[in-house]
Parts: sequence; C-alpha cells; structure tokens
Amino acid sequence: MSEPKPPTPTPGDTYKGWLFKWTNYIKGYQRRWFVLSNGLLSYYRTQAEMGHTCRGTINLATANIAVEDSCNFVISNGGAQTYHLKANSEVERQRWITALELAKAKAVRMQAESDDSGDDCPAVPPTSGQGGGCRNSEVQSTLRTLNSKVEDLTTCNDLIVKHGSALQRSLSELEGIRVGGEMGEKIRQVTERATLFRITSNAMINACRDFLSLAQSHSKRWQKALQVERDQRIRLEETLEQLAKQHNHLERAFRGATVLPPSFSNPALGNKGGVPGKGDASDEDDDNEFFDAMEDPAEFITVPADPKYHRRSGSNVSGISNETGMDDQSVNFDELSLASNPESPQSLELEPVRQRRTRIPDKPNYYLNLWSIMKNCIGKELSKIPMPVNFNEPLSMLQRLSEDLEYYELLDKAAKCQSSLEQMCYVAAFTVSSYSTTVHRTGKPFNPLLGETFELDRLKECGYRSLCEQVSHHPPAAAHHAISEKGWTLRQEITLASKFRGKYLSIMPLGSIQCLFEKSNNHYSWKKVTTTVHNIIVGKLWIDQSGEIDVVNHKTGDRCHLKFAPYSYFSRDVPRKVTGVVTDKDGKAHYVLSGTWDEKMEFSRVMQSSKGENGTEGKQRTVYQTLKAKEIWKKNPLPEGAENMYYFSSLALTLNEPEEGVAPTDSRKRPDQRLMEDGRWDEANAEKQRLEEKQRTTRREREREAVKAVSPPEEAVTEDSINDSPLKSAHQDNYQALWFEKLDDSASGETLHVYKGGYWEAKEQGSWDMCADIF
Repeated sequence: MSEPKPPTPTPGDTYKGWLFKWTNYIKGYQRRWFVLSNGLLSYYRTQAEMGHTCRGTINLATANIAVEDSCNFVISNGGAQTYHLKANSEVERQRWITALELAKAKAVRMQAESDDSGDDCPAVPPTSGQGGGCRNSEVQSTLRTLNSKVEDLTTCNDLIVKHGSALQRSLSELEGIRVGGEMGEKIRQVTERATLFRITSNAMINACRDFLSLAQSHSKRWQKALQVERDQRIRLEETLEQLAKQHNHLERAFRGATVLPPSFSNPALGNKGGVPGKGDASDEDDDNEFFDAMEDPAEFITVPADPKYHRRSGSNVSGISNETGMDDQSVNFDELSLASNPESPQSLELEPVRQRRTRIPDKPNYYLNLWSIMKNCIGKELSKIPMPVNFNEPLSMLQRLSEDLEYYELLDKAAKCQSSLEQMCYVAAFTVSSYSTTVHRTGKPFNPLLGETFELDRLKECGYRSLCEQVSHHPPAAAHHAISEKGWTLRQEITLASKFRGKYLSIMPLGSIQCLFEKSNNHYSWKKVTTTVHNIIVGKLWIDQSGEIDVVNHKTGDRCHLKFAPYSYFSRDVPRKVTGVVTDKDGKAHYVLSGTWDEKMEFSRVMQSSKGENGTEGKQRTVYQTLKAKEIWKKNPLPEGAENMYYFSSLALTLNEPEEGVAPTDSRKRPDQRLMEDGRWDEANAEKQRLEEKQRTTRREREREAVKAVSPPEEAVTEDSINDSPLKSAHQDNYQALWFEKLDDSASGETLHVYKGGYWEAKEQGSWDMCADIF
C-alpha cells in the first residue's frame, strides 16, 4: 500500500504515502497520494500528478489534528478545510499522526521566528574547522544555560502552586471565623503566606525575564547562522553543477579533437589487418545489454532481442542482411564522422561570430483577471479575440515558428545518413524536438500583421538561415523557408485554428511541413499535432500535446507513425510520452522510437516482429524485438533565470534582439512587441490597438479596391455593398505575398507558399522599397 517508513519521522522532512480520503456519500473513501513537506499537507490522485496538478493543500500551522478510531483521523483548519482520512492500519495511522504533529510544531515555530527581525550582531561563517568548533561549543554552552533556566521556572512553578493552595485555604478559614481573638492570628498567617507567594512570584517573573532575554539574544543569531549555512550549501551545489558541465564540455571537446586510426575512420575496413574495429567492440558489449521493455502502449510492445543478433563475424550479421549490418554501422559511426568532418560545428566555432544576448528584462508582475476577458469569447477563434499584452510573450508567431530550428543539428546528421530509414529516425526526432520549447510557455505570441516578416540568419554560427512571412490575415497563415549549407531545406505553411472551450484552449495547426535533402533527393512531409492549454479559469496553466503524426518519405515510401499520448489522470504511463515506428514501403518495421516530447527521444533497431496478445480494446498488438536503445535527441537546459524571462530558451532569447539591415517589416521592429519586452505594458497595449486599427483600415481599403475592380462603373461602392458582396473575401486573393508564391507540390500533392527568392539579395543591397509600411 505504501513504502515502509520510520515510526518517528524527522520533523520537516518530506513524508509521503497513500491514504484514503472521504470524498462524498456516493464514492466514499478514495485512495489518494499525500505529501507532507514544509508544514503543508498536499494530496494528489496519483504520484504522476505531483509535477503539475495539486488537488488540495492544508497548512498545519493553523490546523487541528484529531483521532477518531484505530485507523481514522481528521485534519481541520477551522471550517474552511477538513480532511477525513483513513490509514491502512493502526501502525500506519500512528506514523502519520507522529509526522503531522512534528510538522505542525515546526510550522508554528518557524512562523513565530519569521516575524522576528535580524540580529544586530551578524553571524560570520567559519573559514576553517576551528571556527565551526567554536560555534558548536558556544551553542552547547547556551543550551546548558537555557536548560538551567527552564529548571528554575519549573521549581518556581511548583512553589507557586504550593503556596497558592495554602493561601486559598487560609482565606477560606478567615471567612468562616467569628470576629474575636482569633482574628489577629489568622490575619498574621494570611499575611505571611501572601508574602511568601509574592516573593515566589517575583522570583518566577525574574526567571522568565532572564529566560526570555537570553532566548531572544541567541535565537536570531542562530537563525542567521542557519541562513549562512544554507547559502553555503547552495553555493557548493552551484559550484558542483558548474564543474560537472565543464567536465562534460572537456570530455566532448577531447572526443572531437581525438585523431582516429584508419581502421576506425572506415567501418568497412574495421576488421582488416587483425585490429578489431570499434563497431565490433561496441557490439560485443551489447551482448549483455538489451533494450528494456517500455510500458505497453496501445499499438505495440517492445522486448529485448535475442543475443544472436548482436554477434558479428567479419562484415556479416547473423540473422539479418548485409544491408542491415552496414546500416547499423553507420549509426554507430555517425558521431565519429561528425567529429572528424572538417565542416562540423567544431570547425565553425573557430571563426569569430557575433555574441548573442543571454538575458532580456524580467517579466513584470501584472495581475489581470483572465475570466473577465475570456467569458465572452467562448467558441470564438483565438485570432479574433482582442487580447491585451498581459497574456502575451514578447515574440511574434513568426519567431515562434523559427524556433522549430532549435535542434537543427538533427537535420545536419540526417543529411549525412546513407540509409533512408536511419534518416527517417532523425527527421522524426526533429519533429518531436520542436515541441520541447512549449512545455512551460503559456504566454500567447503576438499575431503577425499581414506582410510582417522575420529573418533568422545563422549562416556563420550554424550554417543555415530562414525567412518567415505572414501571407494571410484571415485565416492567419505564415510561410517559412529555411536552407542550410549542410544540404537540407525546410519549408512550411502553418494556419492556426483555435477554440476556447471554457476550461481549456485547443490550438489546431493546419498546413504541411516539408523537408528536402539535396544529396539523396529524399522529400519528407508531416503535420503538427494539437496543442492544449489547460486550467484557463482556475489553477496553474499547463501545456499538453496530443495527436498523431505521419512522417512520409515521398521518394522511397518510408513512413514513421508518431503518437503523442494525451495526459490522463488515470494513466500510470509517463507524462508527455511519444512513441513511433519506422516502416518501409512494404510496411515492415525497422526502428522503434520512444521518449517524451519535453525531454529526450531514443531509437532502437527492430530485429523481429510478431503478433502479441490482445490489448485492452481487443486489438492485437505487435511485439517488436529490439536492440539496445540509443539516444537520438535530448533537450538543451534552459538558461539561468528562465522562469523570470517567459521560460525562453537560449535561442528564443536572441530572436527579438535588434539587428541592423533587416527589412522594415521585420518582427524585431514591431513597436508594441518591443515595448512589452522592455516592461512598458501600458504603452504596449496602446500601441497594439493602434496597429490593429491601422491593419483594419488597410484591409477595408483593399476590399474596396477589389470590389471596385469587378463592379460596374455606375454602381456606387459603399460600406454596405462591400459587406453584402460575395467578393468581400476578394482582398485575400488581391493581396500578394512579397517573398513567397503559391505553388502545387507534385510529391505531396499539396498547395503551399514557397519561397521565390530575392530577400537576401535585397538585404545585401539595402533596397527595401518594395516593403509596405505596416508598423
């Protein structure tokens, strides 16, 4: 039911486990995962929810804990929150009660200490072991003094109780006697006892005063000493992290600079001359390493392949063809070939390149009620909702589209592959990698104006450059073209269809993405999945990707079917999971891909496949026997302080950096976006309204010209005639994109905007006369 825990947990430590929580009279007690940490008791439906969805939290500092019976207990904070809980056994219940009581005591103590101000005598951290020993002896001495004062308080308390009882009896007797000779004796007795009581009370007060003064003088010093120790620990952790990064960087640099023997540089000659090649050595290691089976997805199951598939004799592979063996060797030597290639990124780093910025101004803390704006927009498209910049991030949709090139290295490696099936794995990993930047990005990008452009020139640093243009306003559509010196071209046209559903927002990208490789003439195409923003009204916003992608090689017929599993409260599977299978034109599986769209992807070769047992829905699932998985893509870490910079990646931080020589229609020159990045949100909202109104005026003029061009001369062109005319949308056809043209693609059978050239030549000449004034 739960993990074994010590009977007396350390106060303040995290305590976790399963408990039964009363929900209602219909469902009764339901099993929930509870976490006790830092004086707060939180619960979740499953352990997987701990990363994003908390079902409830109660502060133990103000809570009451009551035991009902051997297994039940109640936690309440005075009426606002009450948890009726039940443990699996009496022992488990006692463990939770002990942990809760200790956590409550510490929470009350920490709350009282937080109200104190700093001490006048700051604590200086020790610079050696001797300083730490002096502080320890000082603490022990103070503790002994405090214990002595506590004993004095206890003794005084006993005396007060004793003399107080005697005084009470004397007063009772005084009331009952007659006025006479005994009166004087009784009065003297009362006076003596009252004097003793007063003396004892004074001693009690003095002891309390001494104790309080001593505790106040030392508690603040200890608090500061504790803070110093915490700061030291944080600095040590950061230093260790930096050392680990430097070690990793040096290790990669050493691998890249290592000169390989001739037998290593040519896999086909690896076994000639009696020297074993590295490919064979790695395969021998694989005899004892197999690919662990994943959680059973809906379509297929993967299991470790038979070890016989790992053993090789010369250049042949037992059980598979020579073509498959060569394909595997190309995978093993892919990183080595990149390291020895003179055109690799290592050689590019030797050239002086521009230093890009690594920070932008921190996001201001502006509060705005989302529901007050969204309640009247249910069912409408997101592009038609007038949204203030408070919900935006200082990037346009064109810049977000360019972020798909964050992991361009995957396409560089794909361009070097000899096998189309292996190349498909890298292209599929590239499609997944484009979603990794969205996991924390809940801000909405700016809707580009019609004719707005964005260039991303990374020719010197990375060997590629790209251009985006907003080619349509309603529906909003953007065209993107990227070309690399490594032999690949990426083009896409994306139209966003979005609906607000009350609790969540669905964004459905329409359009196609295509990738062409110059050397092999392989032509790939795919579409994007649906993005969902949850907890629009209540709770913390979080992003999910769900749907299926078919990456198709139109030249060879190879296909990769990727499935993005939607998050489910009831699933025990890994969140944000992605699985895929690479098949040839005959439907035979060659590779299995698995991972998550926010962390990493792995791929493994399929040695054999067979039909397995029926799944939960009665469908027969395929069982793939695979070799050990290899990592094909891993997410880059976010820059330091990214949570204050809209969770931008290192590439995203540079996208809106001002550059000279760009077109006047470039997103970097958009004034409302620039004002928002600088933190001047009120001015940005006013500028955004001005630009939107200017765009509406331009659109009405274009509609009027389109109607005038096809209407009889004697008819007057009015606003009503434009609205009533079936040619109202003619302004869309009347508008011609500046750098793109619509063409039919014979390979994929789709029509999309393709770059027609001229932009980079115009930039070199500095001639932008053809660009309209859209800002």
